Amino acid sequence: MAARETKRAELPLSHVSPAGIIEGYASLFGVADSGGDIVSPGAFARSLAKRGATGVKMLWQHDAAEPIGVWTSILEDAKGLKVVGRLDLSVARAREALSLVRSGAVDGLSIGFRTKRATTDKTNGLRRLQEVDLWEVSIVTFPMLTQARIGAVKRAPRLAHETRLLRRKAQEAASSFQRKLERFGARSPF
Repeated sequence: MAARETKRAELPLSHVSPAGIIEGYASLFGVADSGGDIVSPGAFARSLAKRGATGVKMLWQHDAAEPIGVWTSILEDAKGLKVVGRLDLSVARAREALSLVRSGAVDGLSIGFRTKRATTDKTNGLRRLQEVDLWEVSIVTFPMLTQARIGAVKRAPRLAHETRLLRRKAQEAASSFQRKLERFGARSPF
């Protein structure tokens, strides 16, 4: 069995929304990373057909103990491995990741995989990955492929019931505050 490997790409996450929806390229075709690997077009095809986006984990810094969301779309295009996912903002680390991505402190994407088929060029030592079993894509500080970055952060449309719930919670909090003021004999500042 091949050992698990990780590749970090340094292309900024192109978008991150307040709701935690992110987009970017986790890998680029034909570009050598700092570990001397070049991913070939089609290298992810079999793995993606088998797992789909939901079978590939979204982790923080390749830590299997820190899942932070889900990938909703992973596909190969002419450029590389394009990913779209949603941070789970009920998870503290995901909220921290969102804040760090928004501020620009963290913007890398990196893949975790097993090599299924590869060749090494004896003249320059570069390894060409022809087939890999993709098992995770992480948000990372230092990607091995400097161009693999988050390219986008988008806001998910808020559902009508979510808007009503938030409005109701705000009204309840204001009413609670008003009652506490009245209990202490203070006058409302409103």
